[in-house]
Formats: sequence, C-alpha cells, structure tokens
Amino acid sequence: MVASAQEGADAQSMRPSRPVSHTVEDLARLTGAQLVPAASGAAAAVTGVVLNSREVQPGDLYAALPGAQVHGARFAADAAAAGAVAVLTDPDGARALAAARVDLPVLVSTEPRCWVGPVAAAVYDSHPAAGAGQGLFAVTGTNGKTTTTYFITSILRALGHTTGLIGTIEILAGDTPVPSRLTTPEAPHVHSLLALMRERGITVTAMEVSSHALEFHRVDGVHYDVAGFTNLTQDHLDLHGSMAEYFAAKAQLFTRERTRRAVVVLSDEDPWSVAMARHARENLGVGNVSTVALRGSDSASCGDGAADWTLRSLTRKGIGTSFVLQHTDGRELRVHTGLPGEFNVANAALAVLMVLDSGVAVETLQRALDEHDPLTTSVPGRMQLVGTAPTSLVDFAHNPDALVRALRSVDPQDEHGRVIVVFGATGQRDTTKRPVMGRVAAEEADIVIITDDDPHAEDPAPIREQVAAGAREAVANGARATDVLVIEPRATAIRTAVRMARPEDSIIVAGRGHETAQDFNGVSVPLDDRVELRDALAALHSQTKEQK
Repeated sequence: MVASAQEGADAQSMRPSRPVSHTVEDLARLTGAQLVPAASGAAAAVTGVVLNSREVQPGDLYAALPGAQVHGARFAADAAAAGAVAVLTDPDGARALAAARVDLPVLVSTEPRCWVGPVAAAVYDSHPAAGAGQGLFAVTGTNGKTTTTYFITSILRALGHTTGLIGTIEILAGDTPVPSRLTTPEAPHVHSLLALMRERGITVTAMEVSSHALEFHRVDGVHYDVAGFTNLTQDHLDLHGSMAEYFAAKAQLFTRERTRRAVVVLSDEDPWSVAMARHARENLGVGNVSTVALRGSDSASCGDGAADWTLRSLTRKGIGTSFVLQHTDGRELRVHTGLPGEFNVANAALAVLMVLDSGVAVETLQRALDEHDPLTTSVPGRMQLVGTAPTSLVDFAHNPDALVRALRSVDPQDEHGRVIVVFGATGQRDTTKRPVMGRVAAEEADIVIITDDDPHAEDPAPIREQVAAGAREAVANGARATDVLVIEPRATAIRTAVRMARPEDSIIVAGRGHETAQDFNGVSVPLDDRVELRDALAALHSQTKEQK
C-alpha cells in the first residue's frame, strides 16, 4: 500500500513543523506496553503517528490496529518501507510482524487503539498546557453540531480571536482551509491539527465530536474547556444498537477526563437531554454545568430544579429570530440569528452560552453580539438559502428529527404557500428510520418527492420504496401531503420540485447538504444539491421572464 502523492501531501499538510521527538522507551513507559526491540537493535526517534500506512512519513510510529476485515499489521512492511521507525499493535499484530520479519521496535498492548490518542498528544505536543494557551470547544449531539461550531467560531472572531474549526464540512485554520480528504479525523490527525493550529497562531478551536469519534477513541487525549450538548434523536443505531447505547457513547464527553465545563440544551421533546444534564452534573460537578431551556415548560423537566437559562421573547425577523436568554439570577443576553428555524435558535443559544462559560464577561459578549451579528453567519449546506420566489433551501437533515425541524422552519407565512421536500435515505445505515422519514415528510410537507441519497452498496430502488411506504401510509391516515412522488436521479427530482413550485411556496432539498458527490456502489457520481437547485431556479426565472 504505497501512498499516492495526494494522500501524502494531505497528511503532511495536517502536521505541525515542530513535533516533539520521543524514544520508543518513552512511549512504552507512557502506554505501559511491552516493548519488543528490533532484531537488528535499530532504534530511532518517533516524530509522528499514523493509523494508515499510506500516510507514513520518515520517523513515524505506525499504529497497526485490528480492523473489521484486515489487521493493520498486514501493511507494516509498507509502513517500514515508507520510513516508519516503530509499530504499536496488539499481540496478534505482533505475531504477524514477527512472521513477516518486519524489523522495527514494537509496542505491544492489549488495547492499542486506546493509546493512539495519548501517544499522538505526546508526539505532537497538542495539549494547550504544553505551550501557548489554546481554548478548545467540543459540540456533540445528533443534530446541530456543525452549525453550533460555526456559531462559536463566529462569536469568537467577533471577540478578536483567531479561530480554528474541525468539522464534517471543512477544517479551517483562521480563514485558511487545511487540505484533507479525511471526513472524520482519527486521533493522530486530531492531535496534529491542534498542534498545527497553535503553531499558526490559532487561539481558539471549535470541534464537532460525534458518537463515532468517542466510540472509536478518535478524541482520546484531548481535554476541552467547554463541551456542549445539542440533542439526542434516532440515528446511528446501525452502530450503537439502541438509544441507550447511543446516549452512553455521547455521555463519554461529559466527564472530567474530557472537559472542564459543559452546557446542555433541555427540551421536553428530548428526554435524553435531562439524562445528559444529570450525567454531566454527577461527573463534572453542579457548578461546572449550565443548562438552557428552550421554553419555560422545559425548565421543569430538568428534575434537579429550574434550568439556569431560559429563552424568552422569541420574535421572528425575516427568516431569522431574535430572542432573549435569561438567567435565574436575572442576567440577560439579547441574541439574534439570521438562520431559520427553532432548532437554529437552540444552536445559537448553545453557542452563546458555551462562549460565556469559557470565561467571557456578559457585557463583553453582549457588545460582540450587538455590533457584529455573528449568528447570521452562513453555514454551507445547513439551511442554506439558495433562492427566493420560491424560497429554496438546502439542508443536511438526514434523520427524522432533523427533517421535522427543517420542514417546520420553512413553512410559508403566506396561507397559500406550500412546502415541497426532496430527500432520500442513505444505504447501509439504520434501515428503521426510512419509513419514519417518509411519514415525517408526509406530515410536514404538501408535496413529497423521494429520490436517492447515497445508496452505497445497496440497490437504491428498495431504499426509495421503503421511504415511500412510510409516506403513503401517512397520507392514507390523513397526513398533510397531497402528492408523494418517487423520482430518480436526484437532479431530475430537484428540477421537478422547482417546476411544481409557485412563488409563494418553499422548497427544501434535504439529506446531503454540502456534499458534492453521490456514492453508488463505490462509484462517485458528481452532484451538488445547491448547484442543481440554483440552476433549476435560474431556468425557471428565465422561462418566467420570457413568458412575460
């Protein structure tokens, strides 16, 4: 497995220029792993950590971990040829290395994945305490992680910080993108990025932390200043098996080992939020956890007394909302977001309170909110406005709860306006949510157009029909929708929605957001919902002008 030039360049671009050299003996003491010296007695300084043999640079420790199908030890010889100077693996991997006569020092641990993060933290010197200060924010939850991290960085820029962002859409060091084809950074990438950002003068970094990242130890060795919780709704049950296990994965973030403080959004509609607030208080201490209720009734649901903050005076302004955050001690923050929907109000409130809990004074924060309107920042593919007349948006909503929230947020104020939704379901993921999403669409939209998302290795036709079955059943039971259409390919479905729309209608294309290609059984087919929607609207408006 020889690295391509692009993969090597991507990996190198994510590294700091000044890693901290460690001997294998240093790393053996850190991990408690058994050190098996190289047969030749060779030893060299470790200056990097990788999980992928194609990313190896000279001086790297290669973590050869067991995989779902292939053990990483199989590629240790490739790693050695590329310049790796040591291997971290399990006993099975050590035996495979010995059999293959890979002559490198080997660190043998029964739980090697658990040590990749701490080793990377040491080598890349990524912990803020090791150098200049660097504030770290983490956001977890089913929906809203991306938008909340963008909101956090926008507020902090208004406060004068140079910010970093590690998320599903992009990785940013200030305004500069960090090239990467890695959609979910692994532990070595996380630590090298944090060190790289500090090296580039980044003072604060906000990061999305998914259940996958926690479950697979991708953020081990990282300690955050403030962690935020958005919500927990059905998703990723193909990985976790149950909502209780999904909750347990998220809850790992709210412990002393991972964060100093926490902010939790409370909602009557999300019973898991109460459980998360209780878990955070038990682990971090009551004084280190803030809660915010989306409405007055949510405050009582906390069970441990009133929520610390409550949303008041919600007023719609254009497609956005102005509101007041009120603390039980009487403090208030006036907030405005230009993004539509109550869920973006929740995201904005969470971002504001996370910044406040990082140590910013209320008066300073209020001045930044008033003077810069930072919560009207554009988030690619998240309730992104593409056109008007009809109001047309693209959103990443890809589970039932997110779809409900998105559809309700675009309901036209004009009594004659209709909601038209275009969406699908992903292949090789939680199949139980497919008919649920169909039902939700039929209950919240007037015209439902079901198409393909990313089928992956599944036949796309049955996926579409499973979604459609839920929509048709809902219509039979009196749901709002008057039409349920199944149309592929996706570009045709988007054009059909635009042709059906009237100026007073709203169109939302949901499920893929910022993504620019569909995966059909390993074949990447270029498609950007925003481009397709924009082109279809341009054609519609051109035709309308010609008719006039």
